[in-house]
Amino acid sequence: MTASASSADYTTLQTLMWPEAGICTERMLYVKTEGPAAVSTSRREIQFAAAGSADFGCWFNAFNAEKWKNECALSDLSLLLTGEGTFELSVTLVPRDRSWDTVINDVVTLVAAEPLRIDLSHLLSDPFPNGLLFFSLKAMGQGKLTDACWQTQMAPQRQPDLAIAVTTFKREAYVQRTIERFRTFREASEIGRNIQMIVTDNGQTLSDLIPADKLPEGVIIVPNANLGGAGGFTRGLLQARDTGASHCLFMDDDASVHMESIERTWIFLAYASDPATAVAGSMITETHRWAIWENGALFFTRCLPQFMGTDLRSQFDFSKMELAANKPNPWNFYAGWWYFAFPVDRAEHLAFPFFVRGDDVSFSIVNHFNTVTLNGVVSFQESFIDKESPQTWYLDLRSHMAHHLSLPSLEVGSMGVLKIAAWFMLRNLPRMHYETLSAINLAMEDVIEGPQFFDRNADMAQRRGDLKELTKDEAWKPIARDQALPLRRETHPPAWYRHLMKLTLNGLLVPGFNRLGKKITLHASERGHIGYMWGASEITYLNTDQNKYYTVRHSKASAWRELRRFFANARAFSKKYPELSVQYRLAYNEYTSEPYWRAKLGLTTPAQPHQEAAE
Repeated sequence: MTASASSADYTTLQTLMWPEAGICTERMLYVKTEGPAAVSTSRREIQFAAAGSADFGCWFNAFNAEKWKNECALSDLSLLLTGEGTFELSVTLVPRDRSWDTVINDVVTLVAAEPLRIDLSHLLSDPFPNGLLFFSLKAMGQGKLTDACWQTQMAPQRQPDLAIAVTTFKREAYVQRTIERFRTFREASEIGRNIQMIVTDNGQTLSDLIPADKLPEGVIIVPNANLGGAGGFTRGLLQARDTGASHCLFMDDDASVHMESIERTWIFLAYASDPATAVAGSMITETHRWAIWENGALFFTRCLPQFMGTDLRSQFDFSKMELAANKPNPWNFYAGWWYFAFPVDRAEHLAFPFFVRGDDVSFSIVNHFNTVTLNGVVSFQESFIDKESPQTWYLDLRSHMAHHLSLPSLEVGSMGVLKIAAWFMLRNLPRMHYETLSAINLAMEDVIEGPQFFDRNADMAQRRGDLKELTKDEAWKPIARDQALPLRRETHPPAWYRHLMKLTLNGLLVPGFNRLGKKITLHASERGHIGYMWGASEITYLNTDQNKYYTVRHSKASAWRELRRFFANARAFSKKYPELSVQYRLAYNEYTSEPYWRAKLGLTTPAQPHQEAAE
């Protein structure tokens, strides 16, 4: 079962990930220790005294053998351990909907500088079921674990040349930190020479701060017009094509990812049987770094994040998620651009000029990638809870409507599209977010204008100004030290009261409701929970840090004005739908083509390869 061996003929598929300050320090997501076992994240090792144990059955360090078998035809696998001391080693197999099986339970001795290899190839074939693998160690005396990795003797299918495309707009500190982290990673990683970074600078402010001759090897900065994420990431993709990259990884400028995520992505792409394979990174918010916000998503009339709320501290919950994610994705699966790696030659359509919001949805759906998610490949993001605003609702609705007008696979008819807009309205009417209702109406009017609106307003400059001017009541304001706020509503009102309020459209049909209704305070995370809001005529919202607020109030005049405007827009949309559908489908092909974007970005000819990027 075990033997000491050199790693010369083996390729590492997955190394251990460790908690990292500034990224994530939720230790239960990486390793769980009991008894006298001490973790050093700086040295990346665990020291044990007798009876101390370490369990790597955690989301970052489990090995998804089923996914590797299905997507990479993996038939050879071993676990390599490095350290000192005698341990009880357990290897556990986690199948779908069956009892977990301890497939190896033995005493092993680790000798310094002599890695111990455990052959696990037999677990990849009958009679063993598909599933996840993880290992744990219990010390028999003093000892330490200094490294562990999953390896194979199989040769990769390809050697990807990966271009990391980062888009930024006047976030210089974030970008400088990201570049420095990439430099350190590239110098230390065995695959570093196969990876470059392209920073698309939509604000055109980085070149003065970081001159070209001061950039680390493998990094280039490309000044770009501010056409949002759609234009920025498209510019990065075009640069990747021009420099001969085989794969491109869209990643946010703050790069709140473990650099090992990039290694896992690269090696999986190298071994993937299907050349169309792409890797979608999960997303976790910085508010709760132990909970999945999105592990891929679906789109049909609305965005449906997959596995939202999964508690990664729970071995059972994360295993259930990973095994479910091993199944083939539905046709309407899409990947967020906070972390998405894909083969360049399979991107037949580039982004639609949405500026932001929605560009990643149609990009995934129209380009036939074989998209997978990988445990431990995740981007930590600022919470979306505080970011909600009339502008985000505007951007979301117009992209939702444009998707269904543009893509035959999303055809739902005029009433189907109007139901989406009506849902947006009904989510905000009882919340008294009248500025958001106005933004929703503006989105409808812009979509009705036709696809040429998106072309003319690719930089969103006019609309960003309009929406900023529109947003007064729903803008966050600092709380004064002695400011008194209404009482916090902790629970939903009784069911009978909620039903009564629904019949009155939360007081809209009740005379004098602005005086009769309650004044309450809610947390920003409760903005999407309508149940809290019934019977309120004034709502004060607190942000996550509870240092900012805004207050909305019942107004029949504002509500009826926006409702009349909505019905007028609905009639205009229904009348124009057949024409709009044809226009959007024709324009989608044009606006997502390479010639269109090269002209839009001022690249009449392919960009010249940069010396450092080509190396």
